[in-house]
Amino acid sequence: MTTPEPRACVSQIPAYVAGKPPLPRAGLTTYKLSSNENPYPPLPGVLEAAAKAAEQMNRYPDMGNSALYAALSDSLGVGPERLALATGSVALIYQLVQAYCEPGDEVVYAWRSFEAYPIAVTAAGATSVRVPVTVDGRHDLDAMAAAITDRTRLVIVCTPNNPTGPSVTQGELDAFLARVPSHVLVVVDEAYVEFVRMSDPVDGLATVAAHDNVVSTRTFSKAYGLAGFRVGFAVAPEPVATALKAVSLPFGVSSVAQAAAVASLAAKPALLERVDALVAERERVVKGLADAGLVVPEAQGNFVWFAMGDRTAELAATADELGIVVRPFAGEGARISIGEPEANDRTVELARHYA
Repeated sequence: MTTPEPRACVSQIPAYVAGKPPLPRAGLTTYKLSSNENPYPPLPGVLEAAAKAAEQMNRYPDMGNSALYAALSDSLGVGPERLALATGSVALIYQLVQAYCEPGDEVVYAWRSFEAYPIAVTAAGATSVRVPVTVDGRHDLDAMAAAITDRTRLVIVCTPNNPTGPSVTQGELDAFLARVPSHVLVVVDEAYVEFVRMSDPVDGLATVAAHDNVVSTRTFSKAYGLAGFRVGFAVAPEPVATALKAVSLPFGVSSVAQAAAVASLAAKPALLERVDALVAERERVVKGLADAGLVVPEAQGNFVWFAMGDRTAELAATADELGIVVRPFAGEGARISIGEPEANDRTVELARHYA
């Protein structure tokens, strides 16, 4: 007897491994540093806006996301026709692959990078072309350009790169884009853009405006602290934004999420203060790690990368004993989020075991 069978690619989809929560420990406060979450509570006015929206939970969300599109358009100085919303920036990656790739088409991206990339590519029946990052965790843009073939439809540049930390510069990105054929769509994944502090940072909005084949994806999950509500957005040429909307899940962004995102945009001064505080903590942690004898790749997100190789599982276990949960990548390293000051102190203490 035969049974229904999914497409062959479904069995090849790698599992997404979420950061695990900490277990309660008697006499010790434990911290979750495994998911790059914002440790702060909601921005001023956000909880109230979300609660008010929840009073109408019996109604469908505004499928046109009109209030959020208007708020984003005003905040970014970009016409709403060049914006696309989704349930987190990860959903935009799925939608871009779905919209632009036929089975067998290639998607080029750095590796290691965001672990959802191979999932999205495989789910669409496309083919991943993984280009190794450099020894210091950076995109090898020359190698990525060389990896583009006649079958390439998408290239993803994750900056800052999750989980290793470094960002590409605008000059590097411009030189790379000059080598990319015009029919290949370049996705600049800027999930951590608010945390970047470097010379010649990427200006994603200007880059999109200057090219017909570039899209920037961003999120409210990290700096804005709305990870639980799932809101991401793309800034793109109008045809790309239209394609993203065409394949989007109807009513995907909930009424509560829309209201929270609009309120978050209105609280920009408080947001900037919190981001600056997190960046200051990141710099304190990086200095503490260096003082302990452990040099990590340049950290431009809200996390640091411990390249531990075969000792990664051991490091994760040691972190658990210290009361912090990190995100290990077997045989490669561990990503550790910037969290509360006490949690960050334990990250520095962890480094002393492995420097």
